[in-house]
Amino acid sequence: MSGNHQTLALLLFSMFVAVTLAITTWVSRNRHGSAEEFYAGGRLFSPMENGFAISGDYMSAASFLGVTGLIALYGYDGLLYVVGFLVAWLVVLFLVAELVRNCGRFTLADVVAARMNERPVRIAAGTSSVTVSVLYLVAQMVGAGSLVSLLLGGTSEAARNWTVIGVGALMVIYVSMGGMRATTWIQIVKAVLLLGGSVVLTVLVLVRFHGDFNDLLRSAAARSGHGKAFLVPGLRYGGDWTARFDFMSLGLALVLGTAGLPHILSRFYTVPTARAARRSVVWSIGLIGGFYLMTIVLGFGAAAIVGPEAVRGSNAAGNTAVPLLALDLGGGANSAGGTVLFAVVAAIAFATILAVVAGITLASSAAVAHDLYASMRRRNAKPRSEVAVARAASVGIGVVAIALGLLARDLNVAFLVGLAFAVAASANLPVLLYSLFWRNFTTRGAVWAVYGGLVPSLLLVLLSPVVSGSPGSLFPGVDFQYFPLENPGLVSIPLGFVAGWLGTVTSHEPPDEAKHAEIEVRALTGAGAV
Repeated sequence: MSGNHQTLALLLFSMFVAVTLAITTWVSRNRHGSAEEFYAGGRLFSPMENGFAISGDYMSAASFLGVTGLIALYGYDGLLYVVGFLVAWLVVLFLVAELVRNCGRFTLADVVAARMNERPVRIAAGTSSVTVSVLYLVAQMVGAGSLVSLLLGGTSEAARNWTVIGVGALMVIYVSMGGMRATTWIQIVKAVLLLGGSVVLTVLVLVRFHGDFNDLLRSAAARSGHGKAFLVPGLRYGGDWTARFDFMSLGLALVLGTAGLPHILSRFYTVPTARAARRSVVWSIGLIGGFYLMTIVLGFGAAAIVGPEAVRGSNAAGNTAVPLLALDLGGGANSAGGTVLFAVVAAIAFATILAVVAGITLASSAAVAHDLYASMRRRNAKPRSEVAVARAASVGIGVVAIALGLLARDLNVAFLVGLAFAVAASANLPVLLYSLFWRNFTTRGAVWAVYGGLVPSLLLVLLSPVVSGSPGSLFPGVDFQYFPLENPGLVSIPLGFVAGWLGTVTSHEPPDEAKHAEIEVRALTGAGAV
């Protein structure tokens, strides 16, 4: 990229960083240091504000960079990610949002521990939440590295690595200084920028094809090198039965995983009532649905205008399809319009990454402090000291995410997020649904449900083609691939549910009927909710 691209993109990105740091500084001066303020922003956000923040949290680098890249490279099969990400919100709306808001305070473990032996349940749920969050963070770090590699012409590996480190440092500052209130406003600003940028790019793509979407699809298919196969299932997931099972596994993970993501669940506690939580989800579904419709146009637009070969040449996983599309739509590499549009899109993508990593880091540090630390020292842990632990935990989580992000830098970000969704659906969703709806659920069942989904999902990923045994693996030079699927959800999600059932029916602890009745009334009516 030319010096103009670099300078303008870095200038716009610096402006966003300056604004968000100003928000964080302002919030840090007006906070009172309580756990409710740090974890939930004082529960003062309106449904519309929280809806924008949820959509900002959810529309990550995986969506803006990864999904569009997969559509540009694989056509219809890349489109399947859009369907999974969007349908997942129906599960959240009808089964999770209001009930979680009524039953918990800050984290997933609050919902489960309300009717169980608190300590083992909090340790299990806290461990799972941190694991899912770190996996999700890695995807954002990889997206940051891909953007900088494109911005600097792919010549500076050191600059790419330093960018990942810089993103990690910023997310720690946002979380440790501003807590949930600053993180929420950063996500709202980012959501507005991302939606605005996507609208502009979508309009430009449709104008290029005179508003004829069929012409866009025909051009994408012709440019892809696959012809009509580009527009039908099978290019990525239909080659053999292994690929088809991999698709089913991915679909399960995407549809069920959202309801188990810690940073999404924590957003329901930032509004005052369960009704506001449900209205937040309605707002977010509208915003997210509109955004994913635009990613379809952008993905096929990148295939038709830039071409899959150029996209793959810039980044093998397709993570740079949207910036390259913006460059072409603006007039090309040496035009003023191309320079400006590319810089704006790159800055929006950076903003996307920063906002999402802040939300995930806050959720994972809350799990460390509120669940793990507080369950170890329940009698001595005061709210203020718990918040201090959460701030310290954000530093440690940032370091781990940076290290893993540098390791996984050549994988597609949407694919990496699919793994995080699989772990969330395997470990968090079974224990959440059992706790809310199964009268006889016990402490042993809760612990077994978490570990029975968490351990197999991680183990299957380690033994899958993602880690070894193929040219695109993390370690292509070695081969300990024994599990054929890239996404473990098809196996690990049922295992989580079976483990929870087995732990319950083999438990000698009688289920607490009174606590279940209390939680049921609280979940459905809001009576006694915090």
